[in-house]
Amino acid sequence: MKQARMDFLALLSEEQTPEKLRRKFLLLLMGFQNVERGSVWIRTKAGDTCIEALGKQSGQIKGMVLPKGKPSVVSWVIDKGRMTMAEADLDSRRSGDVEYGPKVKSKLILCFPLFHEDGSVYGAVQIIDTSAQGDRLNLDPDYLKLLQELIDVGASALGRSLAAAGLLEGARAPASGESSSSELVLGASPAFQQVMKIVRNYAATDYPVFIYGESGTGKELLAREIHSRSPRRNKPFLTQNCSAIPDTLLESELFGYKKGAFTGADRDKMGLFEAADGGTLFLDEVGEMPFNLQAKLLRVLQEHEIKPLGDSRTKTVDVRIITATNRDLQAAIRDKDFRQDLFYRLNVLPLRLPPLRERAEDVPLLARHFLKREAEHMRLKPKIISREALEFLMAYPWPGNIRELENIIKQLMVVVHFEVIELRDFPEHFLAEPRKNPSGPSLAPLLSEAPGPPEPSFEGKSWEDMERAYIGYLLEKHRWNISSAAREAQVNRSTFDSRLKRLGIQKNSDNSA
Repeated sequence: MKQARMDFLALLSEEQTPEKLRRKFLLLLMGFQNVERGSVWIRTKAGDTCIEALGKQSGQIKGMVLPKGKPSVVSWVIDKGRMTMAEADLDSRRSGDVEYGPKVKSKLILCFPLFHEDGSVYGAVQIIDTSAQGDRLNLDPDYLKLLQELIDVGASALGRSLAAAGLLEGARAPASGESSSSELVLGASPAFQQVMKIVRNYAATDYPVFIYGESGTGKELLAREIHSRSPRRNKPFLTQNCSAIPDTLLESELFGYKKGAFTGADRDKMGLFEAADGGTLFLDEVGEMPFNLQAKLLRVLQEHEIKPLGDSRTKTVDVRIITATNRDLQAAIRDKDFRQDLFYRLNVLPLRLPPLRERAEDVPLLARHFLKREAEHMRLKPKIISREALEFLMAYPWPGNIRELENIIKQLMVVVHFEVIELRDFPEHFLAEPRKNPSGPSLAPLLSEAPGPPEPSFEGKSWEDMERAYIGYLLEKHRWNISSAAREAQVNRSTFDSRLKRLGIQKNSDNSA
């Protein structure tokens, strides 16, 4: 099972035609359930169409179209967007010609939805038990839930492949230079899938996002992914590293200037805020922004206005701001290096990007991706990493995160002249780095319950529940200093008091600091 999971991860990183991808996708799923028949379906204008079928009499099924309105397990799953099980000859949703027609009869059908990355359903996959007793399928609820999670990972890759080939109705391949999860934001570990779930939620809003993560974890790529999934996707996505240029230049880069504003300003220059109007501006290392500029950024967030250097007039801009840092901003606030009010304005939607050492299952996926990309760049055949070397990579602590992995793959592509990369081919300093698990590689199962980054949970909670929890948090944090709690909530003391009374919150022995 562990090897099958590894194969499933490898599937996402290999260069494959849509035909090869969906065939391997289906084969792996059938292997998980130890059955010999399966099929993949997508919704088209004509109806639900079978694009892949495996097993006896599969030739009768592949290419078949279930007309709209005709009952079938497939159409039910696509319409409902959830997994189902159907028993032969007993389920009213079945399609006799396709799902029960072949001579080798179906005993039990499991059908799972195939989701786009935006959460919509584009098709379904069937796994069919044809054994005499119909007892091959593992129907344990936890196993089926984990299998759906695995299918979701594969469905994203399959959907992108089908869209690129023009096989999905209403789908489009990413435009040149546009972010794509298959090319840029890649991962199948539970921790990373949790991040992508949050990304999908955040992309639907227009609030500022603050991405936390170590250097090299891919914060800019994640910001681009949020933009590409948002309603602003067809507008500009611009970036600025706040630590990369001198303070005086950063202000003119962000806000622009008028001709004559300073020596050398021989023409008007549009700043990034104005250039990104309607789109998204990503400010990396925002913790390094000079204190005087932080006030101007705060005005953009509050009033949606900018004032170019040397201009007496303000301009209105509509820009979503995404920021990132690897600095401890709470310490910077205590040291008076970063404005607390700006932090609260930027930190509306926080997102922690886990370091690579917390998502070891993604290392094979990323390594194969970089091998493929560098091979294309160098016009060489992609190399293969031996299992021993791959296990070492998964146990390596990756202090430089994804950037370090990318660099080591580039080096190996140049120095290794054989098709297979062995552990002995790695540089000595790399092999000397202490592993996080010296007794063996960290081969955490793909479907483990490892905790991912925190995700806001609103399930089953009312607005009053959320308000009560937030107020309680502020009161405990400020030791029931009402004025301090009101300041952090950015409301008047009287307003805060009235909400306490409305919710019936009062200090007592149970919640005293």
